[in-house]
Amino acid sequence: MTDQPEPGRPDAPRLTTREAAELLGVKPETVYAYVSRGQLSSVRAAGGRGSTFDAGEVRALARRSGRREPSPAGGDLVFRTGITLIEDDRYYLRGVDATELARRHSYEEVAEWLWTGELRPGVRFEAPPETLASARRTVGALPAHSGSTDRLRVAVTAAAATDPLRFDLSPQAVLSSARSLIPTLVGALPVVGGASEAAGDSLARQLWPRLTARPVDTPALAVLDAALVLLIDHDLAASTLAARVAASAHAHPYAVVSAGLGVLEGPLHGAASGLAHRMLQEAVDRGSAVAVVADHLRTGRRVPGLGHRLYRGEDPRARTLFALLEDVPQAAGALAAAREVVATTARHAPLHANIDLALAVLSVACGMAAEAGETVFAVSRTAGWIAHALEEYEERPLRIRPSGQYTGPRPPQPTP
Repeated sequence: MTDQPEPGRPDAPRLTTREAAELLGVKPETVYAYVSRGQLSSVRAAGGRGSTFDAGEVRALARRSGRREPSPAGGDLVFRTGITLIEDDRYYLRGVDATELARRHSYEEVAEWLWTGELRPGVRFEAPPETLASARRTVGALPAHSGSTDRLRVAVTAAAATDPLRFDLSPQAVLSSARSLIPTLVGALPVVGGASEAAGDSLARQLWPRLTARPVDTPALAVLDAALVLLIDHDLAASTLAARVAASAHAHPYAVVSAGLGVLEGPLHGAASGLAHRMLQEAVDRGSAVAVVADHLRTGRRVPGLGHRLYRGEDPRARTLFALLEDVPQAAGALAAAREVVATTARHAPLHANIDLALAVLSVACGMAAEAGETVFAVSRTAGWIAHALEEYEERPLRIRPSGQYTGPRPPQPTP
């Protein structure tokens, strides 16, 4: 038995707004939002200054909402997110099948809906001329051998420097920055195709001439746009976790994106599609995927583009892109090679295609560089990082603070 008063009793302990917010792990404004929704009851404090809340009622809400009381030692941290759900080999964005979104809507439409919950048909993002010019000058100063992720990181920094309002973390200001940053990233990349974009073009159309010199065609552009949608978020991947850590420290949105890009460049994350591209290109050139798979297995290398820790079967994102690639005539050879890779590897391990292999089919078929998939990934995921930043800005600041387990020599030690 406990001696503490029951929730709802007149003698039950009461919490101030700040204490309730800390227990729930939210901002004080959110506590009053709970009151307006009927999830909490409040009583005006003595003297009319602020409100008080029943401690038992607040704890009950914390348990229902999955909140945990802050632990001085860090403890386990649970991220509550309403963005992505991966369940039963399906992939949902805000509860809607992401593959259906990719078939029906453009990247900009899905990004806007992910941020605001509002679908705006035909929405386009535009880069401010001054910001774009600054990003292009800065990117143009890099060595010729610089990769696309190098250029994107520099472009983010240049864009941030031109935005004096970047420290305003209100949702409206953050979204204004995001809507201008994403097309700035694309526009700062060098054009490798014969023609640049025109005013009012979709983001996919703007990105196309920066990935390949081949003329754009409608079926291939549809695949690129769908890939941008399908890569927009994928739960708490490494780069997204880095972005949320930055947002937890109330870093501005440009810094959040920089944090994500820094992790994305790792060979086990965004760069994985480049490995799949090189393998698939070799299979196409040799006319057989069997020999290429055998070479990988013989040298102890894993076959890229296969398997995903979150899916038992085929990555639904890959399945969607493969279906769209069927309508791209020039993709027939690369698509056949990809399927041969899957079939050959299946003799030894039950691995299925993931989105890196599907991106490789697009990049090989359309004459893109090996890093094209990484570029698509980085541009697309920027919107997802912003969505997670918007969530994290509403949480208790600096909550992502694990404790280190010291393994060095115990003090006192002699001064060196």
